[in-house]
Amino acid sequence: MGVEPGAAETREEHADGASARDERTDAPSDERTHAPVEERRGTRLDDRWARVLSTPRRRALWYWGGPIIVTLIAAVLRFWNLGHPSTIVFDETYYVKDAWTLLQNGYESSWPEGADADFAEGDTGIYQDSPAYVVHPPLGKWMISLGMAAFGAGDAFWWRASTALAGTIAVFLMTLVARRLFASTILAVIAGLLFAVDGNAIVMSRVALLDNWLMLFALLGFWFVLLDRERTRRMLDSAIGEARAAGREPHYGPALWARPWVAAAGVAFGAACAVKWSGLWFLAAFGIYLVVVDAVARRRAGVPFWLTAALLKQGPVTFVLLVPVAAVVYLASWTGWLVTDGGYYRHWAEEAGNAATGLFSWIPLALQNLWHYHEAAYGYHVGVANPHPWQSNPLTWLFMIRPTNMYYSASDDGSGGCGADTCWSSIIEVGNPLIWWAAAAASIYLVYRLVRYREWQVGAILMGLAAGYLPWLMYLNRTVFQFYSIAFEPFTVLALVFVVGLVLGRRDDPTWRRERGIAVVAIFLGFVLLVSAFFFPIWSGVPVTPTFRQLHFWLPSWG
Repeated sequence: MGVEPGAAETREEHADGASARDERTDAPSDERTHAPVEERRGTRLDDRWARVLSTPRRRALWYWGGPIIVTLIAAVLRFWNLGHPSTIVFDETYYVKDAWTLLQNGYESSWPEGADADFAEGDTGIYQDSPAYVVHPPLGKWMISLGMAAFGAGDAFWWRASTALAGTIAVFLMTLVARRLFASTILAVIAGLLFAVDGNAIVMSRVALLDNWLMLFALLGFWFVLLDRERTRRMLDSAIGEARAAGREPHYGPALWARPWVAAAGVAFGAACAVKWSGLWFLAAFGIYLVVVDAVARRRAGVPFWLTAALLKQGPVTFVLLVPVAAVVYLASWTGWLVTDGGYYRHWAEEAGNAATGLFSWIPLALQNLWHYHEAAYGYHVGVANPHPWQSNPLTWLFMIRPTNMYYSASDDGSGGCGADTCWSSIIEVGNPLIWWAAAAASIYLVYRLVRYREWQVGAILMGLAAGYLPWLMYLNRTVFQFYSIAFEPFTVLALVFVVGLVLGRRDDPTWRRERGIAVVAIFLGFVLLVSAFFFPIWSGVPVTPTFRQLHFWLPSWG
């Protein structure tokens, strides 16, 4: 730690009660004045880093290179040995086979009993023409099918490849979102790194389930909302400034139609809904958020009737740009079901007594069939309560009390590959405890922070967290699982990164403050990486000894 000239002498003066210079001067000590010593700011590391980024080319390299590096780390953790296990894992029994029959028939088809083992062995043509009753929209399964469409379904790697790619893209997107929120590349890289090495994010990228796609589209929609926020603020200020320069008082302000990022958000949130209906909450939450942001922007710009304008003038415009776009994307995801004849309930309205009469008789029968399908699926969702050994209560999700064990196998003949006679392999969707518990604490702190300081970044993060998490509190008796939390995990990580930024401080902070902040963050990240390395075998199905596996159960409910 560097010491400025004279600082050591000043400390000695305070310690001894008198300066050694008192003995070398004739002037009384109480007649002398001491010039204040300016407190040093920043650290040597800050100075070195400033020199490293001293040219535009180097800054651009760091601007993109940092996010790319953490994305490559994410890719390795998600694609390494992705084809193991070669069997169908957990709910892949639904989504992988549904994805394959979507490719073949255009709708999800039924399979004979015991088809999982045959499918895993490469016998992928045993599906039937009769439809399967499924309760989730098709888009996520279409996305899962991409790898199989390109390379076939004979290898488990290709069942999961597109989902792993989605998880990798999400890490890069996370860095873009964080940089937009915090205006800091180092915080963006930290956000990407935390998401890259967390176990929940890794596991959900390595199994072909729907939830990773829901997360990706919701995060993409959030990024578009952030892009719109800054652009619209500039447009609003410019329009109001021009009106006042022309002598017109903008009582309500303009209605802004040129907002392509809102339409893009509609596409993304519509895609999220087309993966799982819980994406609707993200659409609703950020639709409200856009109206609130507009109201705040108009108030700050001095618009007299800012609230009325936000609700009744700009609000309907925002709705038109967002919601119908999302609806079109959602409906388009059902194209395969609509253009074929074999889907479940595809001809329901053609049966006697089912078709709509009166006011709604004009609706095409295909859409009436689709509406009935949605009614039936909704009834299933709100009523499902079949006990499952790995179900978890949503009240515990932030604290990761009951993660899902998605795969388990054991061998006792020494052939398991762990170096012992008995080897166990697992895929347990448990996050990195340091990340999860710190993120949970940070999320709770941000609620206080929003009330106390009203920072826009905090409000945006908490809106995403609320959209992904709070609706599940209405279904505490349903059979639900911890891995649903992947949909809102990006927002808990962003909450953690916000707090990391507070701890890290700024380069113009006092040296002692800045040094402590850097040290705390560096130590935390170091331990995060060590814990992730320790847990990776049970995230990826690596054979381990029973004792080593047991060491990962930090809570009794994990086993």
